[in-house]
Amino acid sequence: MNEAQTLFAALRQSADPDVVCAIEALVRDAPDNRLNRINALAFAAKTGLNEDRVIAAFLHAARLGLFEMSWNVLCPGCGGVLDAGASLKTVNQTEYGCALCAAGYEPTLDEMVEVTFTVTPRTRRIAAHAPNDLPALQFYRQLFWSSGIDLPDDAFEKAIDEITLELVELPPGEKAMLSLTLPAEFVIVFDPVTHTAQFIDVKGEPTRERQSLSIVFNRTHAHTTTMVMQPGPLRLSLDNRTDTRVVPGVFIAGQAMHDLLGNRQPFLTAKRLLSNQTFREIYRTSTLDIDQRLKITSLTFLFTDLKGSTDLYERVGDLVAFDIVKEHFRILQEIIAAESGAVVKTIGDAVMATFATPDRGLAAALRIREAMRALNQQRQNEDLLLKIGIHEGPCLAVTLNDRQDYFGQTVNIASRVQCLAVSRSILATGSIVDHPQAFELLEADGIKPTARRLPVRGLADEMAVYEIP
Repeated sequence: MNEAQTLFAALRQSADPDVVCAIEALVRDAPDNRLNRINALAFAAKTGLNEDRVIAAFLHAARLGLFEMSWNVLCPGCGGVLDAGASLKTVNQTEYGCALCAAGYEPTLDEMVEVTFTVTPRTRRIAAHAPNDLPALQFYRQLFWSSGIDLPDDAFEKAIDEITLELVELPPGEKAMLSLTLPAEFVIVFDPVTHTAQFIDVKGEPTRERQSLSIVFNRTHAHTTTMVMQPGPLRLSLDNRTDTRVVPGVFIAGQAMHDLLGNRQPFLTAKRLLSNQTFREIYRTSTLDIDQRLKITSLTFLFTDLKGSTDLYERVGDLVAFDIVKEHFRILQEIIAAESGAVVKTIGDAVMATFATPDRGLAAALRIREAMRALNQQRQNEDLLLKIGIHEGPCLAVTLNDRQDYFGQTVNIASRVQCLAVSRSILATGSIVDHPQAFELLEADGIKPTARRLPVRGLADEMAVYEIP
């Protein structure tokens, strides 16, 4: 048995066997390009496997050394990878600039940071392990464009040919002189290694006189500029002043390019991974640096608390009460994980959990309430009276008390909404019940939330809160 087989045998002990078999077949049979920066959600869709189980399997596989995780900062416009690192700690700039789009973006964990998986050399050596040896076209495909762009497999080269005037490889310190004819289009000269771009607005009367343009590639990120030129011959001088190979291309930025880059697919975001129970268990203390503050524009928080737990301890005794509360925690964690959420922390008898979307948080709340009712019926008493509050909004991902945690007004409101709940009630804010998928979930169950305006500590005005009967 070789090393990879040994690692896959170990993976079967911690991950879904069907998912492990599918991943093993991928490593064994897939072409090299499909083993670099794997999109876990696309893999789940293609194989018909459960997304959460696929994510969990890749996380366990990364822990064993079968894959390496990459945290890639993406341009929201073109979908290009602006930076990549082995952990979320590498996302440490206040702004990331995209030369291809001539725009800067403050990083958020919602859609600007993807998490991908690349097979390690010990598992199988692939071409992307030596990126400077990749053909220019494959460098664009495998290293510059993110897994969120659904690039065609068979027609990729043809699609690129339609938008490409020239594509060259330029070794370190080398120069090149290109002669080409400019069409009456908007043209971009772009190199993904140095993230250098030059825009050329080609318009006016065609000319037979040769025009000239010089571009220097270095490690300083100069602002993208636009030159106006006429349709006709161009002598393009390229000068690589870096210590690595560059792969500049001359592209027509027309409808064909927009169609190619606009064909998007879901991908595993940093936000979703931070709300994944398996991830939190494996990478408990190594996610963020102590001083990092990363924005999330929308995260759903669920708070629960046992009502009357002090009376419970007095009534049934410490040992029995402890077992009851422990069982309550087990049920909550199972349901939260099943709804693609994660327990952030427990505080006494209270639980704080996060979900990527409001509908998953609401689904978990409804299931938790029913599970507590069933447990009380099983025990033939009403010991477990659970209060639940849900809210959604922006927040900061931080490290607090050696744990990946969250900070901000959204967290405070979610906690205080839960405090307003009475036993067996679920209180949710408008951002939850107005969410389209959450609304559909309530309608499907025939549930009509009751709107109330309640004072929430810390807010000047009363807040609209919905009780879910």
